[in-house]
Amino acid sequence: MLENVIHKRRFFFAISGLIFLVSLFTIVFWNLNLWIDMTGGTQSEFRYESYKFDQEEIQKEAEVLSEHRNIQWNIINSISAYKITGENIFVVEAGFNRNVDEKELENHKIKFRNELETRFKELWDIELTKYTNIWASFWDYIKDTAKLTLFIAIVAIAIYIAYAFSGTAVGIPSLSFAWITLITLLHDVVISSWLYIFVSTFIPQFQIDTFFITALLTILWYSINDTIVVFDRIRANLREFGGKWKDLKEIILLSMNESFTRSVYTSLTLAFVLVCILLLWPDSISWFTLTMLFGTIIWTFSSICIASPLLYEFHRETLISEYIKQEDLSEEDKLVV
Repeated sequence: MLENVIHKRRFFFAISGLIFLVSLFTIVFWNLNLWIDMTGGTQSEFRYESYKFDQEEIQKEAEVLSEHRNIQWNIINSISAYKITGENIFVVEAGFNRNVDEKELENHKIKFRNELETRFKELWDIELTKYTNIWASFWDYIKDTAKLTLFIAIVAIAIYIAYAFSGTAVGIPSLSFAWITLITLLHDVVISSWLYIFVSTFIPQFQIDTFFITALLTILWYSINDTIVVFDRIRANLREFGGKWKDLKEIILLSMNESFTRSVYTSLTLAFVLVCILLLWPDSISWFTLTMLFGTIIWTFSSICIASPLLYEFHRETLISEYIKQEDLSEEDKLVV
């Protein structure tokens, strides 16, 4: 099976490249389903005692109030209500339109909060206990910080790999491992983001928030870990068989076979845990979990079908020489080196 991966590598490259371009286009040009920490909004926290919590009922009342306000001003973009697990507390979140004067926007936020408080008090004697106002400028800060953090992380990883894989084999520079790792990292992050954005278009509760950014950074770590495991086996086998009785294709296939079971079992174990969390845990972390689940699928695919085949594609004409340890050189040879 893995031999077919090498044989049909250009097919996998073409499919991945096409999906990557579609994903990039989607991220740049689609109308993203952003949470209130990205658009600006409010969180109103209510405590109840005798009321039997009904999420649909709370959601409906909040939406009715927002619709009344939107008839004249079209100011509220989204409404969501959820219960805090283990407590008699629920939260109503409202996202507001950014294309409004800031002072006017703050007045609308306060008025909507008061309307919620009055309505819930009249219906079920529910008290407002906490109110949080999230400024729209917070998204600008998060967006700029996320871009910088992702960029620094990816560049730092590439530099480290270039250093760690230096001297692997004659004819294969360490920069090849670094560039391929960089390509797979971008591939995994962009396509995972697109899958989540695609789902959020049809299921509104899956929104883009700071948990989503955190998930992307976590995907970077898992992706590099999976790729490095395969590359480390390739490095070891290049040193053992390079320039002897195995060519580069045989060495890469051997390395992939040696690490295949480990990669698949690790990914399946993680995917099983993520599915359980997605189905059984609170909604507050479901966005993070779904992004991680998509990332698990994508980085498993890239570590098997992209990373190693790319290394072979870059160096299939390279003549691999026998690896000689530094300590095995004579004093005269060391001076030349």
